[in-house]
Amino acid sequence: MKSVTRFVEGKLKLKVNRDKSAVARPWNRKFLGFSFLSNKQATIRLASKTISGLKEKVREITKRSRPMSMEERISKLNRYLMGWMGYFKIASAKGHCERLDQWIRRRLRMYLWKQWKRVRTRIRELRALGVPEWASFVMANSRKDPWEMSRNINNALLTSYWKAKGLKSLLSRYLELC
Repeated sequence: MKSVTRFVEGKLKLKVNRDKSAVARPWNRKFLGFSFLSNKQATIRLASKTISGLKEKVREITKRSRPMSMEERISKLNRYLMGWMGYFKIASAKGHCERLDQWIRRRLRMYLWKQWKRVRTRIRELRALGVPEWASFVMANSRKDPWEMSRNINNALLTSYWKAKGLKSLLSRYLELC
């Protein structure tokens, strides 16, 4: 580290930030949200903090305490997700995009379930989505928390439902850009 610092500051006349700089293997370091795999091709990947940051922002947008319509919420999500994907398109992130898409749809299902507060409303909405009468009655009367119920209503609110609502997929955007 000392020789590299001496070279960069002496020859190149650049200032080295000792807090952020280190001499290490590329796969042990993060740079602008990216990292590398330890294979011979130097594959670019997403750093773990990058994914946590995305999840935190999605949690903020889908917070129940932020009053807005579902269309407005999906619009905000789309703007953020498409910008995020545009920046991180060079990383190998197909698997991450699939898992994040599933997680985002589950967050939205949870938000919808919380919106349908009363049992009557839940039964009506589930019936409108094509769920059989007995299943909608069982689900609506369930005392499971909204996160658990978001898994149970997955068959009623399919990917096509969210596509029709205007939600864009990270995976399809990733494949489009790559």
